Amino acid sequence: MPAGWFLLLVIAALVVILLYQRFTFQKGIQTKLEQISRKLEEISETDSDEKVMVFTDNSALMELTGEINRLLVDRQKMKAEFKRGELASKKMLSNISHDIKTPMTVILGYLEIMRLSHAEDEMLQKVEAKAKQVMELINQFFTLAKLEAGDAEITLSRIDISEICRESALGFYEILMQKEFEVELSIPERAVYAQGEKNALERILFNLLSNAVRYGSDGKYLGICLREEEGSVAIDVTDQGKGIEKEFADRIFERLYTMEDSRNREIQGNGLGLTIAKNLAVSMGGDLSVDSIPGIKTTFTVRLKKMDY
Repeated sequence: MPAGWFLLLVIAALVVILLYQRFTFQKGIQTKLEQISRKLEEISETDSDEKVMVFTDNSALMELTGEINRLLVDRQKMKAEFKRGELASKKMLSNISHDIKTPMTVILGYLEIMRLSHAEDEMLQKVEAKAKQVMELINQFFTLAKLEAGDAEITLSRIDISEICRESALGFYEILMQKEFEVELSIPERAVYAQGEKNALERILFNLLSNAVRYGSDGKYLGICLREEEGSVAIDVTDQGKGIEKEFADRIFERLYTMEDSRNREIQGNGLGLTIAKNLAVSMGGDLSVDSIPGIKTTFTVRLKKMDY
């Protein structure tokens, strides 16, 4: 073989080797970048505090990974600071609500004394009624602040859901009859047990039944259904009022969220009742959800962990 041809073959072989090495290098870089991308997506979806780990000799990739991890550390610090600030705000709100309750209690006491000697004074009656509304709002703020700050004392035990549902319905019997509601109860006569706290569940049902009476007056219907599911107990509170539009259904449990529909109706008078009910349900290891078909029916469902008999 002539020397020229041999030289050409050597050059061609070197070119092929270089192209192969370049292809392999680029493919390796692409693979590492895909690993980094997948890891970042996983961290974002799970909201974890993990870091990106990539084993490589490439200095550019190592520098990129280092910068990404520094950003992740900063993100972790910001999350911790936000949580600390949020907890401090909740505790401050709890303390403020508690401090306001004392003078309001005194004011209500004086108003009651004045009413005893001026029973027919309409202005005094109106002032006392408004003062009681303010006190109730303060109590709700106080309850919510304690729940969100983790200071609420909720002792979980085995409770009879059937009995609590019957007692809650009985507490609204008079007002339901006055408003000419059709009442449908589906509550087993036997005991149905779940994990919870009696006072907390009574508070949830009080809020849900109050809402049903207030906003279900168009349909004149109230239903309470206690159902046993696999591993859980569900309580449905249903009315046939105006209902809740789908775009608002996911937001009605937010703190202080209120909404008015086309007929100028608020979902919740002060935006706290449903938030408190949701927090109480979650605190008992359960949940509170809503399913509404506007103009047909609205059902709030409380779910708690089922317990053995």
